[in-house]
Amino acid sequence: MREVEVAVIGAGQAGLAAAYHLRRTGFEPERDFVVLDHSPGPGGAWQFRWPSLTYGRVHGMHALPGRELTGADPARPSSEVIAEYFTDYERAFDLRVRRPVDVTAVREGANGRLLVESSDGTWATKALINATGTWDRPFWPRYPGQESFRGRQFHTARYPGPEAFAGLRVVVVGGGASGTQHLLELAPYAAATTWVTRRPPVFREGPFDEDAGRAAVALVEERVRQGLPPKSVVSVTGLPLNDAIRQGLADGVLDRLPMFDRITPDGVEWKDGRRVSADVILWATGFRPAVDHLAPLRLREPGGGIRVEGTRAVVDPRVHLVGYGPSASTIGANRAGRAAVRDIRRLLAEPAGEPVAA
Repeated sequence: MREVEVAVIGAGQAGLAAAYHLRRTGFEPERDFVVLDHSPGPGGAWQFRWPSLTYGRVHGMHALPGRELTGADPARPSSEVIAEYFTDYERAFDLRVRRPVDVTAVREGANGRLLVESSDGTWATKALINATGTWDRPFWPRYPGQESFRGRQFHTARYPGPEAFAGLRVVVVGGGASGTQHLLELAPYAAATTWVTRRPPVFREGPFDEDAGRAAVALVEERVRQGLPPKSVVSVTGLPLNDAIRQGLADGVLDRLPMFDRITPDGVEWKDGRRVSADVILWATGFRPAVDHLAPLRLREPGGGIRVEGTRAVVDPRVHLVGYGPSASTIGANRAGRAAVRDIRRLLAEPAGEPVAA
């Protein structure tokens, strides 16, 4: 067992931002803090994005603190561009990320420490920064007849690119940004497309200003403050009505149908008897926070979420969640990383043996 002051789980945007601020405020990697990441290489969830998502099509990618991303070719896959950027970042600030490391559980240890159990052994830490994001927990809704479907089912997490749908009849499920992006991209290749969502999509006219952004984040923040599962900021703000969306609406590609009631061997159907034949169902139904390894700490509230104030888990102030809820964006992750380190420095400065104020 090895001891550190702070353990960081996850090396995506939020984890690297937190590690940067630990380093900047005097913490030494391996001696004072450790960063554990289960991915095979740098890049966070970006390294798993589909090849057709080029860097020029990425919206809202903010640079990590202390080092800009410059000169990137907008035609290159975002997975390559951002993985290279993260690699350079880890080297530039000597963050010494350990990977691939799977964290299996975080438990209460002795002398007020938390035990981080992993494939790299056990780490005893005074504070924990959890930056595991959502990519590893794709949400698959369950519908009657789903197992009987003779075609293929994909989730956004394993979207293979538009060419894989050439000549096929595709049902795209989901009203978020991924659903519309996938639909618009694969429609020219597919034999037919059908778009279904649980709620009518909301398209936002005009620019999304800073005040509107703060208001949207505040709504998500209120949910996590109440211990409810966080929603995405996009679910609050709606979808921007850009040129691609306008064209999709004009072409009929974005003609939306309400959610079907069951899945058949050959497609989907509704209670009113309507049927759509399909070769593929593409689930663009989002993700859930990857926090199962925190279960031994009993952080979840009756509402199903972890109650968080700022980045601190209310039940256990040694635990900070970054990239969770309102900070689940690249700019939000940067701010959360800085805030978590600031609070942890205060916690570690308290006299040993004194109870930590919630």
